[in-house]
Amino acid sequence: MKTKAAVLHEYQKPLIIEELDLDGPKEREVLVQYKVAGLCHSDWSMFTGAIPVLPLPLVAGHEGAGVVLEVGPGVTRVRPGDHVVLIWVPVCGQCYYCLKGLYSSCVNKRVALTGAMLDGTYRLKKGSQNISILFGVGSFSEYNVVNELSVLPIEHEITFDVALFGCAVMTGVGAAINTAKVKPGTSVAVVGAGGIGLNVIQGAVLASATKIIAIDMISEKLEMAKDFGATHVINASVENPVEKVIEITGGIGVDYAFEASGHPEAALTCYKILDRGGSAVIVGMPDPTAEITLPVIEFARLEKNILGCNYGSGDIRRDMKTLIDLYRIGRLKLSELVTKRYSLEQINEGFKDMHLGKNARGVIVY
Repeated sequence: MKTKAAVLHEYQKPLIIEELDLDGPKEREVLVQYKVAGLCHSDWSMFTGAIPVLPLPLVAGHEGAGVVLEVGPGVTRVRPGDHVVLIWVPVCGQCYYCLKGLYSSCVNKRVALTGAMLDGTYRLKKGSQNISILFGVGSFSEYNVVNELSVLPIEHEITFDVALFGCAVMTGVGAAINTAKVKPGTSVAVVGAGGIGLNVIQGAVLASATKIIAIDMISEKLEMAKDFGATHVINASVENPVEKVIEITGGIGVDYAFEASGHPEAALTCYKILDRGGSAVIVGMPDPTAEITLPVIEFARLEKNILGCNYGSGDIRRDMKTLIDLYRIGRLKLSELVTKRYSLEQINEGFKDMHLGKNARGVIVY
């Protein structure tokens, strides 16, 4: 069959909308008609070459939701007509890392990072040329074939904006609940009030933190952070965030600080604003060459901690179901995250708006 997709042919160049050939699903694979795809900063980092991990040409997009049209042999998780949200780590549940509880490090992820299907072959083609897909999802295409491990069925009454659970919501809320294990009555700071940061704030609210400080350089994002639960906001373009956090906390710093912007300077800020025994959680995806320098003595003397979070640090399949339930009962905001919708032909405009900080989260609607 044919599908229209946004294809990256060259780093730091615009995506090209073109028609591709799509082979049908094979063993344990499903054909999905995408309805919505999220625009995530991780995609942007790959387009610019900051994270050059996949062979080109590439159809990116790792947040998506849609309808199952066809299933291949051996599929048991879904059937045609099911609505699904996509999971960008096809968790097997049986490998060494899954058994350790490190689901986002599942061995299947290594294959997904090659741009191929789990069997090492490709479904998207342009003539005789194979087209890679991002993380086994490739949601910047009207249709795509994915492994059944990459889909989670959802109720038909749930809006397709649920696509954002595929990365932004899972990662942000999970960073607070699973990685940091935020305790009730504690203080939290979030550096970067974009799609991930707003969901860290939501996670802190769910964990009953009583002081939640949002830090960003764009006033519109800070206003949105208040709507998602921030009790204090700091505009880092006009105030020193370290000094301001110390002031807000009565001179001691915060219990938890989350870096959600992908900038090394933000990670350093998180460390500086910690109270004794506090934890800094690195969530954003920086340039792989980025480094920071820290005073080693403070790890022992002040018992500060640095933690890493990938995809929410939890059981992705279980946690996503929980988050969707929280959304259904009104305890988690989702549609409010979507600040603008774009057609596939407007995808370059959408990423430009994201880079300029105009959106909390933009989505492609098919």
